[in-house]
Amino acid sequence: MSSRTNERGVTAAWRIALGSTLVFALGTMIAFLLLHEFVSREIQRRSDAWLTGEVSVLSDVAERTPRGALYDRIVDEVAQLATKEIPAGISSVSDPTQAVFFMETDANDSLKLWVGPSDSAVFTRIITRNRFKPEIPINVAIAGHENPYRVVQFVANDGNVIYLGMSERNDHQVLVRMRGYFLMIFVAIVLLGFAITFVSSRQLLRRVQRVTETAAQIDQDNLQSRVPAIDGNDEVAQLTATMNRMLDRISRTVEQLHSMSDALAHDLRSPITAVRGRLEQALMADEPGRIKEPIAAAVEELDQLANLLTTSLDVAEARAGALRMHRTRLGLNQLVHSIVELYEPSLHERAISVRLQCEEGIEIEADAGLFHRMLANILNNAMRHLPPGSTVSLTLRRDDGMMWMTVEDNGPGFPPEVCARLFEKHVKGRSSTGHGLGLAFLHAVTVAHGGTIEGRNRTSGGTQLILRFPC
Repeated sequence: MSSRTNERGVTAAWRIALGSTLVFALGTMIAFLLLHEFVSREIQRRSDAWLTGEVSVLSDVAERTPRGALYDRIVDEVAQLATKEIPAGISSVSDPTQAVFFMETDANDSLKLWVGPSDSAVFTRIITRNRFKPEIPINVAIAGHENPYRVVQFVANDGNVIYLGMSERNDHQVLVRMRGYFLMIFVAIVLLGFAITFVSSRQLLRRVQRVTETAAQIDQDNLQSRVPAIDGNDEVAQLTATMNRMLDRISRTVEQLHSMSDALAHDLRSPITAVRGRLEQALMADEPGRIKEPIAAAVEELDQLANLLTTSLDVAEARAGALRMHRTRLGLNQLVHSIVELYEPSLHERAISVRLQCEEGIEIEADAGLFHRMLANILNNAMRHLPPGSTVSLTLRRDDGMMWMTVEDNGPGFPPEVCARLFEKHVKGRSSTGHGLGLAFLHAVTVAHGGTIEGRNRTSGGTQLILRFPC
């Protein structure tokens, strides 16, 4: 398992490193091509500027020099001088005349003056075949020379044509050296980038691998495994923390499920036994009239059993944060009055009175069914635990964005043994006949709605519950 995971991690690291390196290499290559094109154009622009300037000077000298015996000598010396005033770089050539030439021909393309390489006939034949635009340099390939020449033409007033050319050998050498340097730098950067990306990816994937291995180890018998904490606040550290919090929630939920199962098994034993006894009693009855009473008692026991199951599940779901709710905007005045009217006959039979004091217009976002059961639970507890002649006061008010519900009575109060654990499940007084779920259900519903609940005995006697809900 571990070796296969490790191999997958290495493969993923290779894929990430190769992919990012290829993208980087492609981007670097495009950048170099653009730079190469820019440098090439800049070199050519510099060469063209020199050629255009020099041919203008030479043509001016040729036009101003009188024709005669000294003409060829003067123009030749000026041309020789021009070959030495070439752009930086070409002057490093051992023989500049091999890099630059000057040629003058008459209108019939016959050579009149030549300064340059020895093979003037080859130059003359090839150059005169090309079509020039005056003072616009073009590339001309010369037989026997590896690199072309950049040549510019000027037509004098007397019909003679002057050509000035410069070999592109030096430009070519500059670009070749540039490409060589780039290739070395490119290989070094790509290899370094691949190594850095591979190492970083592998370290990152190793951290993710720990999360994967921890998740693989978890089953129903092992919920205690946790991913080792990672320092920092990056995405993997957040994933680790989230994973551990999720495992904590799952562990708590399973523990609550086990506790609920054990509690239900314990609490259901007595009601089921009672129902079974009632039904056996009905079967053993000789007279038909005596059958109804145990059957009715069995039905009542089944109703209590169903209520116990529903309440226990709701409390467990609420404590696990999984209580399903359908929130709507509830008007509490109408809801409280309707529930009190529903329970008023039963309360009247037990000589228990209810006093309501409700502020008008109080609305909250809540689950109507759960809120109805919560209020019904309060009144059921009053009927079950308060002696005849008692009074229950229920007050609703709004303050600082919260809805306050206060429930008070003048009964005997909470037993001392449960005061410190009022809202825990199955906590009840010694004389109680219930299951200890009433206050736990109130607490669960209140917390599920984002509220708080407090309970205590009043100094004047009786109990007091204070529930707060966000409006």
